[in-house]
Amino acid sequence: MQIRRPLAAVILSCSVLAIAGCETAPPPPAPRPAAFTPLGVTAPYLAGDVIGGHRTRAAKMHAAKIHPLSPYAAYSYMANLGAELRQQTAGIGLDVLNVGNSIVIRVPATFTFDAGSATVKPQTDATLLEIARTVKTRDQTFVDVLAHTDTTGTPEGNLALSQKRAAAVATYLANHGVAKARIASHGLGESVPLYNPDETDDQKAANRRIEIRLVPYVG
Repeated sequence: MQIRRPLAAVILSCSVLAIAGCETAPPPPAPRPAAFTPLGVTAPYLAGDVIGGHRTRAAKMHAAKIHPLSPYAAYSYMANLGAELRQQTAGIGLDVLNVGNSIVIRVPATFTFDAGSATVKPQTDATLLEIARTVKTRDQTFVDVLAHTDTTGTPEGNLALSQKRAAAVATYLANHGVAKARIASHGLGESVPLYNPDETDDQKAANRRIEIRLVPYVG
């Protein structure tokens, strides 16, 4: 049986090995903003249907030969998934939130993207990789990737940037073992901020976020 270590230990081990065996080592993940707390969990976009609609997404899951959960099994399945994700991400600065019957992994954009960029930063690879390792084994869930921006710039530009960022994270997950049939992505731009207005750097940083929503695939 494979024994997993908490993500904090994985990152520490990778950092030591990188320093010992490589010419340059990536910097450690930046600490999350102090204001990055479980906010906005009652927002309608988190409680709504999966991206693209349940019927369409379920047809893709069925075609990929992924079997649905029974309604009776879904609760314990999601509870175990949430506990595993919290253990794997302990001490890193992510939020793993229960929202209705789904789980939302809320990731500060400082862990994934540079300002104005939709390219996943190499030094945050370990964070998303550990998420992917857990999510791919729990394949009886839909995976929605949602991306947000702060209010800097134009609404149109922010929407386009968030769509690119959501697609980049979705592609990352797919490239690291999460079945494509499970994944959909959507950018929301600046339309659903945690802080409105976002006047401080901490508030802007909290608004710039990626959310990976896991919804049980129930037959």
